[in-house]
Amino acid sequence: MNARRRVCFVTGSRAEYGIIYWVLRELERNPNVDLQIIVTGMHLSPEFGLTFRQIEQDGFVVSTKVEMLLSSDTAVGITKSIGLGVIGFADAIDRLSPDLIVLAGDRFELLAAAQAALIANVPIAHLCGGDTTEGAYDEAIRHSLTKMAHVHFPTNAVAAQRIRQMGEDPACIFNFGSTQLDHVHRTKLLSLAELQDSLGFQFLQRNLLVTFHPATLDSRSAADQCAEVLAALESLDKNIGFIFTLPNADNDGRIIAEMIKTFVDKMGARAVAYSSLGSVRYLSTLAIVDAVVGNSSSGLIEAPSFHKPTVNIGDRQHGRVRPPSVIDCDAERGAVTAAIVRALGYDCSAISNPYGDGRSASHVAQKLSEVSLDGILQKRFHSIAVES
Repeated sequence: MNARRRVCFVTGSRAEYGIIYWVLRELERNPNVDLQIIVTGMHLSPEFGLTFRQIEQDGFVVSTKVEMLLSSDTAVGITKSIGLGVIGFADAIDRLSPDLIVLAGDRFELLAAAQAALIANVPIAHLCGGDTTEGAYDEAIRHSLTKMAHVHFPTNAVAAQRIRQMGEDPACIFNFGSTQLDHVHRTKLLSLAELQDSLGFQFLQRNLLVTFHPATLDSRSAADQCAEVLAALESLDKNIGFIFTLPNADNDGRIIAEMIKTFVDKMGARAVAYSSLGSVRYLSTLAIVDAVVGNSSSGLIEAPSFHKPTVNIGDRQHGRVRPPSVIDCDAERGAVTAAIVRALGYDCSAISNPYGDGRSASHVAQKLSEVSLDGILQKRFHSIAVES
């Protein structure tokens, strides 16, 4: 009788957990899989809501925790956090002895995990590879993870082609769509009354869901860009409310978070901010608001499934596949205001989501449980035809 396959997931943020949640649900009832979960990064930080507790409340068993996040969002602080992560993941991987490690996305915590897994000769499965986000160093991290990984689950056809272009084995690339969208079909959303009670916020006549992260490769400072965005929001009609989700632990993320908190205090009952809404509240909010504003990938991936327009600000998501519901603009108050006004009058009812139909998790989980790992560590570069 074959031993159960030890499949180990790593998550360091609310965003990754949202990507892997339904895959975890599928695998937890698979008799051939021994599910392992390593939590790290923002999940373990009081500043970001100690969100590992949500993982436990959801009924999952946390196999181990890797403390790595320093209380600093400078380049030096984040680089040191990566170093601490490599050390912590080396011990965790040695202790858990997984057969396969699963990483989702492009955050620096995953770079640490991948380095440790690579040296330990543990195969890596990577979700969400092949996308491009040219305004952040996440772009380079994502492509680095692709080259360290052995099994690939891109979210769209364009990303799958990029992974092939990077020399990965076409037989190990599986485009099942985005597992984030499984939430859209599987989550029981809160009613307006339930959501308002949970948020402590009364929705206004029109409402915007706002998330603004640092664009880590932009020459303009995060503070300057955020100031322009907040100025644009302040100029809008007073019957428009704002629900903010605060930025991740990236360079200058804390600066933006403090600016948003100050803005929320100034706006009074018109605005509210949360370090983490959680999946149910986030999607329930997305279903009710009139538009999404900021530079989060959620505006490109999840919002189209709710037929909501997105105002995508700046270059952070530049290069990522986007549906017609996305309105791009510069991080300049006049441009942001004009884009929001356009979005509030935009009918997106006929929009089709290029990231799939929201029924991907079961396919990903099945493949993780059965894909052959024999000889997979010895990767070969698969060339594609190049026009002369």
